Amino acid sequence: MEPAQTNRERMAQINTFDKETLLWINGLTTISNEFNIAVQIIASDYLVMTLYAAVMFGMWFAGRDPIERASLQRASLIAAVSIGISNIGVTILNGLWDRPRPYVELGDQLNMLFYRPTDPSFPANPVAVAFAAATAAYLANNKLGWLLIAGASIYGLSRIYVGASFPTDIIGGAAVGLTASLISQLLFTFGKPISEIVIRILRGIAAA
Repeated sequence: MEPAQTNRERMAQINTFDKETLLWINGLTTISNEFNIAVQIIASDYLVMTLYAAVMFGMWFAGRDPIERASLQRASLIAAVSIGISNIGVTILNGLWDRPRPYVELGDQLNMLFYRPTDPSFPANPVAVAFAAATAAYLANNKLGWLLIAGASIYGLSRIYVGASFPTDIIGGAAVGLTASLISQLLFTFGKPISEIVIRILRGIAAA
């Protein structure tokens, strides 16, 4: 039976960028308790996900004219498919690399302001979902897309701040979300007749 790894051995497995960047950002938690509370709320598993789901739902009914509404409805469906693809991508990558969370690797060097997740750290699943939705929205409305991309970026930073993820977990999650959205866009483009039928059916059901 192999001996348990020492903390020093674990530290040696962390790349310099992840270690130094995470500890620097997390080190800012000593500045303000009020700011910490605000970031904890942003970093939660529910706030950003709920807001983005509401935006995707609202996109279905938005639009100043039939053409804009159709574009937003298409983007809303692309976002839903993108989120599904991103979850599949994260699951595959988790199976290939069961990366421990920062609190496991860094121990008491980290000021943990988050519950202790037990799932693999790479890539950050909620960040992948946020970027998948944001990129899909960008395809229909650039201003809305950039707003959601900015929100997803802040969300990713907040997860580093509270000690939930390494920086490369966030970068990896963003890459998965972006890729998932592009794949979804290609599927809708090449399967346009089918996607248009689905949109018409859903439009009839939702009376939109």
